[in-house]
Amino acid sequence: MTDIIVKNATVVTVNNKREILKDHSIAIENDRITEIGPANEMAQKFKGVKKEIEAVGKIVFPGFVNTHNHLFQTLLKGLGDDKVLSEWFTTMTAPSAKLLTEEAVYNAAMLGCLEGINSGTTTVLDYMYPHPVPNLSDSVIRAFKELQIRGIFGRGSVDTGIGIPQEIMQDPGTVEKDFIRLFETYHGSENGRIRIWLAPAAVWLATEEMLLTTWRLAQKYNTGFTIHISETPFDRQASAELHGQPDMEVLQKLRITGPNVLLVHCVYLTERDMRMARFYDMKVSHNPVSNMYLASGVAPIPRMIESGITVGIATDGAASNNTNDMLEVVRMTPLLHKVHTMDPTILTAAKVLEMATIDGARAIGLEAEIGSLETGKKADLFIYNPVLSARSIPMNNPVSTIVYSGSEKCVETVIIDGNILKEDSRLLVADEEKILQNAQKSADKLSVMAGTAKIKERPWQVLAF
Repeated sequence: MTDIIVKNATVVTVNNKREILKDHSIAIENDRITEIGPANEMAQKFKGVKKEIEAVGKIVFPGFVNTHNHLFQTLLKGLGDDKVLSEWFTTMTAPSAKLLTEEAVYNAAMLGCLEGINSGTTTVLDYMYPHPVPNLSDSVIRAFKELQIRGIFGRGSVDTGIGIPQEIMQDPGTVEKDFIRLFETYHGSENGRIRIWLAPAAVWLATEEMLLTTWRLAQKYNTGFTIHISETPFDRQASAELHGQPDMEVLQKLRITGPNVLLVHCVYLTERDMRMARFYDMKVSHNPVSNMYLASGVAPIPRMIESGITVGIATDGAASNNTNDMLEVVRMTPLLHKVHTMDPTILTAAKVLEMATIDGARAIGLEAEIGSLETGKKADLFIYNPVLSARSIPMNNPVSTIVYSGSEKCVETVIIDGNILKEDSRLLVADEEKILQNAQKSADKLSVMAGTAKIKERPWQVLAF
């Protein structure tokens, strides 16, 4: 028997034909979309359905894919304002990271995933690089499981780097052992929603031994490999000082290349770097709000897309964004590149929606399962009700509305893997108020321990020197 029917909706499929289907219904059985068809025909065909969701005047979108996050950083919102990346890391992020606890990481992940769900995110890749104590990884995965989100956990690693606290460094052997434990315990669990990747922090934060160890594991276990690349000129310089070459060239030298490699940021890729990424079918995660927040620069995303590189988009950690709101990222992505190039056609609303859905799915190797609304694919979607916010009315074009006028208030229903997580604007799988309260308590405690509480009392500054 069919489990769910979403009735009488406008369905933005993002399928190969990029069809927008008006007055259509979607049938869901177990975790899959079994049929999409005209509402009147579907009403006759499907009777006695377990759950009917009325969607007249509403739009159904594929769930957003957030290709890069650091969920623990959700506790650090507002502490890193008005700093360049190096100062942001040394004065706030590193002191906090080395004092993380299982409870703090769990509460941060719950809050970050909640905010993601509320903004239409159904898949998130978490890049958990600091491991000052055991089982921090398990705390993130616990949040994935409790909120029933589709989660990729990137097991991070750092074993070198100027200014990096010793507490978050681990040797390659320790990382290998813990990755194997995580993979064998969690990979493919929760009906396949949980996946385990490798995530060395950056080329300049990894010895050659660490890079080769993590890459060997990615190949052996047939999983993904993600790494920060050329976020700032410093990344390239520090890589050259440690390894003798800029970061992308190091990856090529070590043969860390292929379609399962997801490169994050890529603000300062050269033309040669981009040719290399395209040749090896390496993917890119674009983090525009983070790049603006830290004044890192503007990644040459239109050029990458033009050259055939798959580019997904992401929030990055909330310490360099201050939200986990994918709707904000969706809006900022085209606006940043339009003003940077002074070309209003450089990234269209339609292309950005692709980047947030099917291209994001392709970036993590799941395009056959998620990223579009098609028969046979996973039922990962959200229902958008424009009348819940003045921001989204009038709705003249559903794609333009979600990209330029999108509001978290309008994300009325969220379904992941055929499970209804949110309905009628209410979270069903957890106590939302409790999540918020627990996260605030953990953030307050961590700021005192890390000595960052004083940042909360900083004086009003018009100019910062």
